[in-house]
Amino acid sequence: MSTISAPTVGRQPVGPRPVPASRIGLLDRLSQVESALKSFLLRWSVDALRVALGIVFVAFGVLKFLPGVSPVEALVDATWGVLTFGIVGGHLALVLTAIIETVAGLALISGVFARFGLVLLAIAFVGILSPLVFFPGELFSEVGPTLLGQYVMKNVVLVAAALVVASRVLRGPVRSAR
Repeated sequence: MSTISAPTVGRQPVGPRPVPASRIGLLDRLSQVESALKSFLLRWSVDALRVALGIVFVAFGVLKFLPGVSPVEALVDATWGVLTFGIVGGHLALVLTAIIETVAGLALISGVFARFGLVLLAIAFVGILSPLVFFPGELFSEVGPTLLGQYVMKNVVLVAAALVVASRVLRGPVRSAR
């Protein structure tokens, strides 16, 4: 003979508690908002990054057209000197850098010539990052990166941004490596 005992005072039944209907509605709305935000980001974030990257390159490229304005003039001159074995330097180095950066930036902003802009950026990044190899003494002190070093190192973020933009712009079919 089994006896059913009454629940003990103060004890709750074991198992999941029902969720109030008002919370279910809120969770559904939050899920819908999250889904809409995700769709928006998928559609616009890479384009926004492409335009922002273009604006940065136009801004820094234009500075190099104006003698005495860019804080990296001496570094640009020295880098071109090393990369071209002394053939290109001085004002010509600044003008070439200004042209490459400005045209790449405008191509990215337009979106129409984004592939061309990415090719120019790839060329520019060789020159932009090579001071890390050629002139580490100028970029780093015993306590860390100099102001010039910080200026050069921030370009690592620009390289990453360019890779993200390239992943969208270069939309050809992905082939397996067989």
